[in-house]
Amino acid sequence: MSTRREFLQHAALLGATATLPINFAMNFAMGQEKVTKPVDPLFAVPKGTILNPKRTPRKITIPNVGNFRVLKGDFHMHTLFSDGYVMPKDRVHEAVENGLDVIAITDHIEYRPFFGGKSTQLKERNDDHNIAYDIAKPEAEKNNLILVRGTEITKNQIPPGHFNAVFLKDVNPVADVVDDWKKMLEVAANQGAFVFWNHPNFPGLKKEDPMTFTTEHDDVRRKGFLHGIEVFNGTAYYPIVSDWCNEMDLGLITTSDIHVSEWNMYGSQNLLRPITLILAEDRTEGSIREAFFARRTIGWAAGMILGRPTWVEQLFNACVGITKNNGSLQLKNRSDIPCQIQIGNNIHELKPQSELVLTADSVSKKLTVTNWLIGTAKPLEISIG
Repeated sequence: MSTRREFLQHAALLGATATLPINFAMNFAMGQEKVTKPVDPLFAVPKGTILNPKRTPRKITIPNVGNFRVLKGDFHMHTLFSDGYVMPKDRVHEAVENGLDVIAITDHIEYRPFFGGKSTQLKERNDDHNIAYDIAKPEAEKNNLILVRGTEITKNQIPPGHFNAVFLKDVNPVADVVDDWKKMLEVAANQGAFVFWNHPNFPGLKKEDPMTFTTEHDDVRRKGFLHGIEVFNGTAYYPIVSDWCNEMDLGLITTSDIHVSEWNMYGSQNLLRPITLILAEDRTEGSIREAFFARRTIGWAAGMILGRPTWVEQLFNACVGITKNNGSLQLKNRSDIPCQIQIGNNIHELKPQSELVLTADSVSKKLTVTNWLIGTAKPLEISIG
């Protein structure tokens, strides 16, 4: 398995030209229960012992950033109402187990292979693109999960590629103009939706081909129909997106783009699973939407923090306390986010909810957080004066 340092060096070499698959980071053992005695195969699933396990939801601790709460979300998910393999309620239960505050179910408008007119129960709503949201909403409310209405606009060439629209009021008017992708983005934006470009290397680009922010994408950005880009999707990382977002005032989003079950994609409560962190005034859909449009979103995936410099630095200062004392540095991580700290030529791991004491380099006036990135191969630097 590659080390994080080797991974970041690899990222620096590939930089703006490649998509970096990081399946290795996701593919780690989740642990197995010990078998203490032989099991009679006729009674291998005793009632109440394996079926419907009651797992404790993951608790993710991240301090407030100034007056902002740090909420956790995933804004790219699929169900059987497009090409996913689970029901909308399952996405709610998975999100709750993962400690998320908010999700958007974003089933495709153009691609719904499992949805046809032969189902008696669904026949009257075959043309209704709000159905997954409507099914999941009561379950989300029951579990105190914020559910945002969304959809995926799916055009199988670049440009334009795929887009997600979240915070929609009604998906159907977007579907009504399906033959004109720019009109679809315009209708979504006119509803107040936040629109972001998904996995910007797909479809059509090979891994070795450079990703490009095309003139077509710039046109919809200038018109106010494009507001962000995925910097991480599923298990793939796109370093150049950080630079695009910094240069063009776009929001960074990290998503799972999950189609199968959470268990089959990442395992149970995988600490490396992609999550978008939202710096919101309070835990409401309105505040989350406001944070999106203010670009107060930060990606957290595969042990990396990915975001714009201002918010990443403020998040670090909220999470990590630094005390200088008699030639040493004491670092205290108050969060569940890991940090790799470089001072001088040495790299140290500051684990979640832990402390680290370092000898301050007499020459260094800064420390580098090598797994918190604010641009292509550009780690966060913190002054230690």
